[in-house]
Amino acid sequence: MASHFSFTLSHTIPASRARPAAKSFHSLSFYLRSSYGIFKEIVTEVSRDNISKDDNVDVEVPNQEIQKKIKMVKLILDSKEDGEITISAYDTAWVGLVKNVGDTNSPQFPSCLEWIANNQLHDGSWGDAELFIAHDRILNTLACVVALRSWNMHPQKCEKGMQFFKENLYKLQDENPEHMPIGFEVTFPSLLDLARCLDVEVPDDSPILKNILAMRDLKLKKIPREILHKVPTTLLHSLEGMQNLDWKQLLKLQCQDGSFLFSPSSTAYALIQTKNESAHKYLDKTLQKFNGGVPNVYPVDLFEHTWIFDRLDRLGISRYFQSEIKDCVTYVSRYWSEKGICWARNSEVQDIDDTAMGFRLLRLHGHQVSSSVFEHFKKNGEFFCFSGQSNQAVTGMFNLYRASQLLFQGEEILEDAKNFSTKFLTEKREANQLLDKWIITKDLPGEVSYALDVPWYASLPRMETRFYLEQYGGSSDVWIGKTLYRMPFVNNDVYLELAKLDYSICQAVHCVEWEKIQRWYSDAGLERFGLSKQSLLLAYFIAAASIFEPERSRERFAWAKTAALLETLGSFIKDEQTRNAFVDLFNNSINGRNFSNKKLNKKKKKEEELLEILLTNLDYLGFEMLRSHGRELSHYLNQAWQGWLSSWQNEGNSLEREAELIVQIINVMAGYWSEELRLNPQYQRLLQTTNRVCHGLRNYQISKAHDSGSNKRITCMTTHQIESDMRELVQLVLQNSSDGVHTNVKNSFLTVAKGFYYGAYCDPETINSHIQKVLFEKVM
Repeated sequence: MASHFSFTLSHTIPASRARPAAKSFHSLSFYLRSSYGIFKEIVTEVSRDNISKDDNVDVEVPNQEIQKKIKMVKLILDSKEDGEITISAYDTAWVGLVKNVGDTNSPQFPSCLEWIANNQLHDGSWGDAELFIAHDRILNTLACVVALRSWNMHPQKCEKGMQFFKENLYKLQDENPEHMPIGFEVTFPSLLDLARCLDVEVPDDSPILKNILAMRDLKLKKIPREILHKVPTTLLHSLEGMQNLDWKQLLKLQCQDGSFLFSPSSTAYALIQTKNESAHKYLDKTLQKFNGGVPNVYPVDLFEHTWIFDRLDRLGISRYFQSEIKDCVTYVSRYWSEKGICWARNSEVQDIDDTAMGFRLLRLHGHQVSSSVFEHFKKNGEFFCFSGQSNQAVTGMFNLYRASQLLFQGEEILEDAKNFSTKFLTEKREANQLLDKWIITKDLPGEVSYALDVPWYASLPRMETRFYLEQYGGSSDVWIGKTLYRMPFVNNDVYLELAKLDYSICQAVHCVEWEKIQRWYSDAGLERFGLSKQSLLLAYFIAAASIFEPERSRERFAWAKTAALLETLGSFIKDEQTRNAFVDLFNNSINGRNFSNKKLNKKKKKEEELLEILLTNLDYLGFEMLRSHGRELSHYLNQAWQGWLSSWQNEGNSLEREAELIVQIINVMAGYWSEELRLNPQYQRLLQTTNRVCHGLRNYQISKAHDSGSNKRITCMTTHQIESDMRELVQLVLQNSSDGVHTNVKNSFLTVAKGFYYGAYCDPETINSHIQKVLFEKVM
């Protein structure tokens, strides 16, 4: 791959800061090796509390600022209840129409009318004040006028509202239908009829309205009336838009909380028709929660729990909120069903969007969730969000696609879901139609394009975060329900501010580390052995984009240096005789070596020089382990390299156990290594699967590099066997079991495998752009 990697190395250390070549590596090498034994004796007597956690980097972290924002986010997460959501003027108006049980000449919920009077916008409309969507403003405005007129209140506000209605009605025909509120084609015609009954002047023969009526008829045909009265469907969410209903049957479909599919407007209509006490209690409770108004849907607890995790995870800050995320996972698991979930608990209606997000959350955290749940959303070879849905939503298929990437072996339904959603999203992208009917977000096309171009197997954590920082809109993202609404605990500027600060800190650490690893490269003279600086940069980038946390510097350095040395050995030592001699020298050097008097031949060959580079690196890693953990683990590092060298000696340059060595080095440096772990059967299975995956990926990468078209962008699958092996590895890592292997150790296998997948999947030009963006381009 190095021959095809052409990143321009403008980010090198200044010449004035480079170490003198004459004194550089070999004198330092001997010093480290000769003083290592003395240092061991001293360190064991020193309290770990007096040892710096990490002096590998000297970047000053603005700890106070980041801790302040973490506390702010924790306050948000700790205050989660049934969902934080903005008030809907439309739904508040419907609740305001309910007559008092004891006095039909007065409203049951006068606070709704007060809220309406206090929240008219300057142009006479009601709705989202920051974003103008004609459908939303027209619906909200007419509903509020109807509510006020029904009680003969605020005639001037009504007049101003109707003036806005008439002047802006034509805008409905020019607006993208994807941004039409949910159920608009059903609820709006009903609202027009109600307005006419109150002598509110609305047009009768408008072509726009005729088109809406046709859309209503089409939707109602999707679900026959007899089904509506027998089985819970999405039409329960919009009962106020229908007539001639059998309320005796419909009341049997009422939710546990008294609502009709968690819709205040639908429930208000039911209360008007039936005087149902449970519906009354639901509305009264919701009004108390929101101080006089109601949202367009409530509760939204499962929606909020799953989407909060997704946002924090993609923003790269979830590690700060592990206990809170664990609570989210537990909550979603409690209400998970074999048919899936919807936005609220205890629902008899499920949707593919919330189900996909819940499935992904639970599977990523080791819960046993069956992929058969998606069978409930498949019909005639297509996947849908709700029964009777006339078209798919982009975000629904996007989240189905993301969930399907966590498939295990043999999960055909997820394979079908992946193929269907990939085709759907690809076609939408090609047609420039990546607009959604459920959310208006900052850069949905960017989110979808990243997911399509960089599959989950190849998506490195810091890389996903770097792109998502530009795609996430924070508080400006608006959701589309019956009306526009906002979810402040899902779309929050504090999350974005914390994420940008965190990314900048990590990036600064990585830039310092890159300078240091360049010094190591120069001092060791690795260029003489055929290792290019471009290859070194790639090795460091994959390590840093995968293990990015500042406190994990040792693991990152160890991964990058190990990968660099592996490439150096594989490219420099070609023949079997030299390979055998090198391995013998290594084995002799680590078995009972005495650093105080042992030196290699002054007239050393290049192979011996390369050996000393390797030995000195191992000494340094052992030195760091002793400093940080107070444990002597250098023998495990030596064993790991011995295992790989033995395989290399026998197999030649196939590098079959390359991934195994990197995983072992990472886990030793993280302090997870033990003899018991090495002998654990599940650990051995993870090793074998990861070796098989990464060996296949390396061979795929080599064959692709020799392809005459390798300079073109390649977005096809790797091979069937690699994909199958990756599924097996994902299952081994994600399935929770009492196998004695720590979760972090399991994750290290998948982390390394994804690094290999990235290197094999992405073309050099794409990798160059990723390196520039992730490591060096500042976050604005």
